[in-house]
Amino acid sequence: MSVAALSRAIGRQLTIRIRGLLPDRHDWRAVRRSPRRDLLAGLTVAVVALPLALAFGVASGLGAEAGIVTAVVAGAVAAIFGGSNLQVSGPTGAMTVVLLPVVQRFGPQGVLMVGVLAGLILIALALARLGRYVRYLPTPVIEGFTAGIAVVIALQQVPAMVGVSDAHGEKVWAVAADAVARFTVNPQPAALTVALAVAALMLLGGRWLPTVPFSLLGIATITILAELLPVDLVRVGALPQTLPTPSLEFLDLGVVGTLLPSAIAVAALAALESLLSATVADGMTVGQQHDPDRELFGQGLANLASPIFGGIPATAAIARTAVNVRAGASSKLAAFTHAVALCVIVLAAAPLVSRVPLAALAGVLLATTIRMVEASSLRALLRATRADAVVLILTFAVTVIWDLVSAVAVGLGVAAVLALRAVARSARLERVPLDPGEHSAEEHALFAEHIVAYRLDGPLFFAAAHTFLLELTEVADVRVVILRMSRVSTIDATGAQVLGDAISRLRGRGITVLLSGITPGHGQVLDILASVQELRRDGLVFPDTPAAIRHARMTALKDSS
Repeated sequence: MSVAALSRAIGRQLTIRIRGLLPDRHDWRAVRRSPRRDLLAGLTVAVVALPLALAFGVASGLGAEAGIVTAVVAGAVAAIFGGSNLQVSGPTGAMTVVLLPVVQRFGPQGVLMVGVLAGLILIALALARLGRYVRYLPTPVIEGFTAGIAVVIALQQVPAMVGVSDAHGEKVWAVAADAVARFTVNPQPAALTVALAVAALMLLGGRWLPTVPFSLLGIATITILAELLPVDLVRVGALPQTLPTPSLEFLDLGVVGTLLPSAIAVAALAALESLLSATVADGMTVGQQHDPDRELFGQGLANLASPIFGGIPATAAIARTAVNVRAGASSKLAAFTHAVALCVIVLAAAPLVSRVPLAALAGVLLATTIRMVEASSLRALLRATRADAVVLILTFAVTVIWDLVSAVAVGLGVAAVLALRAVARSARLERVPLDPGEHSAEEHALFAEHIVAYRLDGPLFFAAAHTFLLELTEVADVRVVILRMSRVSTIDATGAQVLGDAISRLRGRGITVLLSGITPGHGQVLDILASVQELRRDGLVFPDTPAAIRHARMTALKDSS
């Protein structure tokens, strides 16, 4: 095939995949099903999302304006192009954990560039159809870094909670410790009181009346009291009364290599959190099923659009999505309405929103982190198996001490090693008795003394093969060894090589080796071995065990005569 023809074929395939990721008539049919209920659900989510958008914008280091812009722009784009009818997207606490170090090192322009790169990565993942593979992530890894993220977000709020604006440290826990040390020297109880009051109102009120937006109620109350009382609190600051003008001035191809690791972390987090949120939303409803690749595509477009307006990278949020579902949403109209309503609220009330104390937003995030942690799930995993507990604790610790990317890498690595260890232990080399059939007791005793049959159960791969070799080559005082292969579930190149070595060693000691029950798929792997080729040439490979046993008895009788 010529280069031109290959390019045309690739182009056609890419076009087909892109068309498959775009909204279709089924989306619009769902929108027409119950528009009134979707509109009400969208308004409900907007009320809940407003304080979160402000708080996450401040926590990211780009300010409350960036949080609002992200909720509006990314929320609208993801609602239109995403793969879930129920998903609500915007800034999240987990994303701020990754972004804050980028702001400190590269400034706001670096965050915008990271958002664009992450969007391109997410679109590439969608085109490669990799969304479905998120389901294979181990639960201990997910729960471990979720709990770790919650702790990191809480630590990020410590300076605002204690009224300290000049705390320093390389890691978030170091900054929190420095803020506490400064607070003990010069205590400012007003900020701490505000933060704890808002958090307590959200947690206690949410248990009492879960449908009431206590986060917004708490922030409004604290803002009014701060205006009436002589309390010195740091405020959100001025917000624009119009949407920012789109701009691409932040684009700088020269820093792509430097920012790529952060972009990969943001894309991985956006993919993971969005697909997990969509899965949770499907489980809360009947008849809803998200498309994971379309969801990645929608999140990719949202992360491309958000930085153009000055917003931070976004992802779907489980908390807002759950509110959307409980409010009766059934189509993308609800999430789109949430974005439009947020835009109207902020533009109409920008002066009032700018007076919100930062300590109140810290209280909102503190309550959010407490809700993020499912204590019952953590206890269940810690009690399940020792391997699950190790993976969970390691992932949690690395998230808090280092960063999210390292945590996921460590968690997956340890989980993979422990899984391989468990699979390897399931492989068995078991000695089995030969059926005496119609033979005399004396003849059977002779066979039992000089013929040994081994049954291989389970996978024969690199993690289990060497143990198998040690066991097999220790066979002594026999003339014939039958290897029953019918129960081998899988075999890789390492397992085949080790099997070949064992056969060669046994034959080198004058022991006849017979193979039985090799499946066609395993035969392709084994036939590359010289030792197996020799067995086939000598007629020592049999379709079933009875045939191998008959040949073994004939061999033993010849050797004994």
